Order: sequence, then C-alpha cells, then structure tokens
Amino acid sequence: MSVKAIIRMPEEKSGVILRGHPMHFLVTGEDTKYTSMFDWTIPAGFATGLHVHRVQEETFYLLEGECEWHVGGKVVRATRGTYLFIPPGVPHNITNVSDKPARVLMTVSPPGHEHYFEELAKLAAQGAPEPEALADLRDRYDTDQLSALTTRT
Repeated sequence: MSVKAIIRMPEEKSGVILRGHPMHFLVTGEDTKYTSMFDWTIPAGFATGLHVHRVQEETFYLLEGECEWHVGGKVVRATRGTYLFIPPGVPHNITNVSDKPARVLMTVSPPGHEHYFEELAKLAAQGAPEPEALADLRDRYDTDQLSALTTRT
C-alpha cells in the first residue's frame, strides 16, 4: 500500500442509501488498515436494536439531531457534540428519538464495515430483508443482535 493522504471534498460523495438517507463513506479499508469512517444520516425514529460486536470498536460523534444510546447498561440522551466510544463486547443500541433525521460521524475499527452497509443497502432495496438474511449478514460482520431492530431497549 503506497502512503497517500485521503481528501474528500463535499461534492465527492460515495456510499449507500439506507432508509432513504445517505451514509457517506469517508475512509474505508481500501484507504487504511486501521479504521473506517462514515457520515451517517439516521432517519427519524430509526433504531438499530441492541447488539454487540465481538472484535470491532466504534465511535460516534453527533453532528445534528437527537439520539438515544443504550450502551453498557446506561441510557445516553445525545445532542449535538456528544461523543461515544464503544469497545468490543459492550451491548449498545442507537435510536433517533426525534422527528427529524440525525447525523453522526461514525468510525469502526478495524475497517471493512463498509461492506456490511453495502450488502445491507442491497437487501433493503428489495424491501424489508428476510430475518434469516439479516442475521447471516450481521454474523458475517461481527454483530450479534440481542433484540429486535426497532426496539429502544
């Protein structure tokens, strides 16, 4: 891998559409061996459901909106400027609790989680994904789902 800086100008967007909103890929495994970074617009009312990663660590920095994280047994009501670091093994859930989209900068280390989002976008483009297909996808990308995807706890 040759050493080079990665510069993304606002007009140079790459990524996927999830639930009608963009997730921009800022840094991926093609760029670095250490982390992926995403600019994620989270739809109003969306919840990931409680889940845990076996290896991956994640960070979130809320740019816009209001979200609620259930993380390690705590409930965090996040507003602009809230930062979270979630190490492997810590159960967490993200819910946009407002009636407007929220935006977060998200990192996932090690990189590669962009492929999860690419596959998820393909599944979602065909309608609601079959639970078995979604479970298989999550398992392949270091995610153990602990509750339904639309729960707040």
